[in-house]
Amino acid sequence: MTRELLTGWGRTAPTAADVVHPMSVDELAAGLERPPERGVAARGLGRSYGDPAQNAGGRVLDTTGARGLIDLDLNRGVVTAAAGTSLHALMRWLVPLGWFVPVTPGTRYVTVGGAIANDIHGKNHHGAGSWCNHLLAMTMATPAGGKITVTPQSDPDLFWATAGGVGLTGLVLDATFQLRRIETSRLVIDTDRTRDLDEVMALMTEGDDRYEYSVAWIDLMARGASVGRSILDRGRFAHVDELSAKQQRDPLAYHAAAILPMPFVAPPKLLNPLTVRAFNEVWYRRAPRRRRGHVATIPAFFHPLDAIHDWNRGYGPAGFLQWQCVVPIGAEETMRHIVEAFSASATTSLVNVLKRFGPGNEGMLSFPQPGWTLSVDLSADAPGLARLLDRLDDEVLAAGGRLYLAKDSRMRPSTMAAGYARLDEWRAVRRRVDPDGILQHDLGRRLGLV
Repeated sequence: MTRELLTGWGRTAPTAADVVHPMSVDELAAGLERPPERGVAARGLGRSYGDPAQNAGGRVLDTTGARGLIDLDLNRGVVTAAAGTSLHALMRWLVPLGWFVPVTPGTRYVTVGGAIANDIHGKNHHGAGSWCNHLLAMTMATPAGGKITVTPQSDPDLFWATAGGVGLTGLVLDATFQLRRIETSRLVIDTDRTRDLDEVMALMTEGDDRYEYSVAWIDLMARGASVGRSILDRGRFAHVDELSAKQQRDPLAYHAAAILPMPFVAPPKLLNPLTVRAFNEVWYRRAPRRRRGHVATIPAFFHPLDAIHDWNRGYGPAGFLQWQCVVPIGAEETMRHIVEAFSASATTSLVNVLKRFGPGNEGMLSFPQPGWTLSVDLSADAPGLARLLDRLDDEVLAAGGRLYLAKDSRMRPSTMAAGYARLDEWRAVRRRVDPDGILQHDLGRRLGLV
């Protein structure tokens, strides 16, 4: 056990905890024994932007030592993996065998346990839903019940309270989930460079259902007639006959690594309106106006930022936060107001993503719902940021939307309660499996969940 200062990926609000490093699922389960007064939290690879993997003054279990495949059925594409196994490792092992993870977010450095705790979503939500749509079973350790196997049939309330439940209903020890069969490790991508927000949303509404994956980078610093201009990439996995002769010699080849280091924390104000606006202009102009059938690798399409090791240092010593909302279909005017508000503000934003969600699942605290989701990375010291985001929170709630817990580092408890209508159901399940409140973390205390 070591005393460590921990932050989320945004590198804000550090707190100290006693960190334990279990090396097996049994050792991980034992982490609930003799809990300290401030309770116990699980931590994977630390890619949540805020504080759900911090536990000030308490115990934090580093799950990454409890990793590896437990069972693999290559005929059905069903795998059981320990909770600390990363999506990066799963892809290295499974892509060459013709299988891909059912869902991946914008980073592959997410653990299986973290994928469940945040019910992660990706570029295919409009067709495939989020991670827990593909979850068949999980082994958990709960304070009240010990080690148990949970499925949607055996205990639906606990299963769906854990899906997106930010780790507060039990420790996930391992999980069994359905993979997606692939013929090659490349994707065929169509790109459209759009003039404004209306054009990109119209293209997504009309055409997303023809594509397995869809994502738009949106320029939130463009103004005037160009507000919301975007680069829309949509695609699917390629068939062997769509590859070049060289690629066909090893159609399932998979290589992914961090190519560039970020060895230092960037100087303050390196990301300012002038530099970011210039970068966005270059990024937008370099994209083709209309391109069809471009062949891309898995890392290039799904995880471009993973090519830069510790890229979060680029936001400087103050760190950064990500604000991600979803608003329902029919609330397009609200999304327009949000985009215009960022455009008119003094904030700087490089990594901004617009996607269209399909139906949500039964997860009581699962984030996705049918509609539009926008995620925005923002320097934490941007002037007027707190007032701006509080106002946008209210607009999202008024439209029937909500914010994503995995990305949050600053929302108000009332915002959380208003956005998640099944919060009381979730609390009832938590009381059943953890009546003494052993499972705790900073986010849970901040939002009144524990």
